[in-house]
Amino acid sequence: METPVAADPARTLLDLRRDGRLAAEYPAVRALLAEADTRRTAHAGRVLAALDPDEVLAAHPDTPALTVAVVGHGTVGPLFGPLTGELARHGLLLRPYQGVFDSWVFELSDPGSALYAASPDLALCLLDPAVVFDEVPLPWRPADVARVLAEKTALVEKLAARFADTARGTLVLNTLPLPRSHSAQLIDHRSRAELGALWREANARLLRLGTDNASVVVIDLDPLLAEGVPAADPRLDVYAKVHLSEPLLAAYAREIGHLARHVAGLTSKVLVLDLDQTVWGGILGDDGPEGIEVAGGHRGEAFRAFQRVAKQIGSQGVLLAAVSKNDREPVLEVLRDHPDMTLREEDFVRVTADWRPKSESITALADALNLATGGFVFVDDSTFERGQVRRELPEVAVVAVDDEPALHVERLLRDGWFDVRRLTGEDSARAELYRGEVARSDFLQGFASVADYLDELGVQVRLRPVTSEELPRVSQLTLRTNQFNLTTRRLQPAEVAAYAAAEGSGILTVRSADRFGDNGLVGAVFLERRDGELRIDNFLLSCRVFSRGIEQGVLSAVLALAADDAGLHAVTGHYRPTPRNHIVKDLFPRYGFAPAPEEADPSGAEGLAFRHDLSTALHPPGHLRLDADPAGLLEGAHA
Repeated sequence: METPVAADPARTLLDLRRDGRLAAEYPAVRALLAEADTRRTAHAGRVLAALDPDEVLAAHPDTPALTVAVVGHGTVGPLFGPLTGELARHGLLLRPYQGVFDSWVFELSDPGSALYAASPDLALCLLDPAVVFDEVPLPWRPADVARVLAEKTALVEKLAARFADTARGTLVLNTLPLPRSHSAQLIDHRSRAELGALWREANARLLRLGTDNASVVVIDLDPLLAEGVPAADPRLDVYAKVHLSEPLLAAYAREIGHLARHVAGLTSKVLVLDLDQTVWGGILGDDGPEGIEVAGGHRGEAFRAFQRVAKQIGSQGVLLAAVSKNDREPVLEVLRDHPDMTLREEDFVRVTADWRPKSESITALADALNLATGGFVFVDDSTFERGQVRRELPEVAVVAVDDEPALHVERLLRDGWFDVRRLTGEDSARAELYRGEVARSDFLQGFASVADYLDELGVQVRLRPVTSEELPRVSQLTLRTNQFNLTTRRLQPAEVAAYAAAEGSGILTVRSADRFGDNGLVGAVFLERRDGELRIDNFLLSCRVFSRGIEQGVLSAVLALAADDAGLHAVTGHYRPTPRNHIVKDLFPRYGFAPAPEEADPSGAEGLAFRHDLSTALHPPGHLRLDADPAGLLEGAHA
């Protein structure tokens, strides 16, 4: 029943290319590569790299495409095959830019360079050991390496600052591997130790760039090397100036694929776990609570390790849910009372234990959470259950585990489903916020009408200009919100800060609360004064707070802001359609905005335009208490 995994995806892709059907079949590539390892993905990527991205977009205009630039000290061409394959695994299309050989300093330092002209979403500066060892004298000692390392790290810091000031995307750096072919040139262990310490200190300095600079991400290559990936291939290193091995480039490309998925707004949000043979060993219905394996013994320790990892992931804002074919009461008994369980009932936003098809349980869970199933990751040991979910919900990511629980952790973590740039304050509270969402869904069932429900819900909305502390969360909303996102412009924290600080523009943040508690920062409105009008550049709202009249309350405040300003005579807004934001296609007309085709960008890049002439007021809904204070919003002084 499970979709068969192609033994050699590259062979299938070659056949499609020969038949002239590769561009037409591109949406199927994601499933074809879903379980491919880095080697097979790289092989398939080399086939896909020959495909013209414009040909794919002509056949499938909604395919998310990212421009990825690669520059470096050595030959970077071999990275493009793995990159193309890894992005395709996530349904993304690569628009590549390849820098000139060894031009990384020039391209990153010159704002007029072809790199900046390409306006990449991700700019990869591929660092390798030759960046340093090509400049040490002969003979050399650790002090010589220390001098070059200091110069290079200082140079990288300056280039990162230039990129942050100039570009809109994200600069991706990496730590430097230290091959034995260099350290073994020192014949005494004391000098080798000194070299190792200097090298690690330089890498630590690089890693801190990723924590201090909002436009920079640093990929740590040490965890990849620790899994046995060779740092370099001596022949490619010398003959082709490819200073990192092909396996390391493939593993690095997989990490970039995870980052690209986040940049494209496709980060997963919910981890759905099967229970029997996945969270614990054994079958609860057959073995009973005392017979399942959750700790102790070889297999029990493996299941405990998996539970610990799931709990760790859940602590960082990922929603955990259980979907099991079991009777409900025995499952709850284990989660509440089994003395050796690590995961408890309160770790899950919902525990579903019944006998429905699991695709139905996942769909019901998505409805209760007000989330799209495209953000779900499902883990199960059963071939049948995985196949059933894949067939009914192809947008759900499916992780296969089997009867070897020691491998569960590695398989769950293999694809970085939940990787983000950085955590925000809302992330640590997300599970609790969504448990409240489930409670609201249950609360709704007791009312005869939605109006009665809203009257009792006690919705409160607070609007204020964004603060510097809120910038990461607003950026996160632009990256993660797909449904209530009027233009789907993805912005990194530095871009959000620049927008908020510009004179004549500002960002209103939206916070909400109700009888079940505080929902946190759930939305943002990007506003700009232009030609006597107040322009809504974007309006985002978390799917957690849909259908509560919050959008009406926010628009009423925006219109009031414009009406109170003698220099403004209208409010304009844009809607740029995507495959996932159709729920807001009628937002502006619904609240009194008229189509304004004369305001639309002739290229169509900004989508449909609407205008409100302020001749009538819009009031917040009666069930909602609005607290709006946009004072100073458009003075460019916030954040």
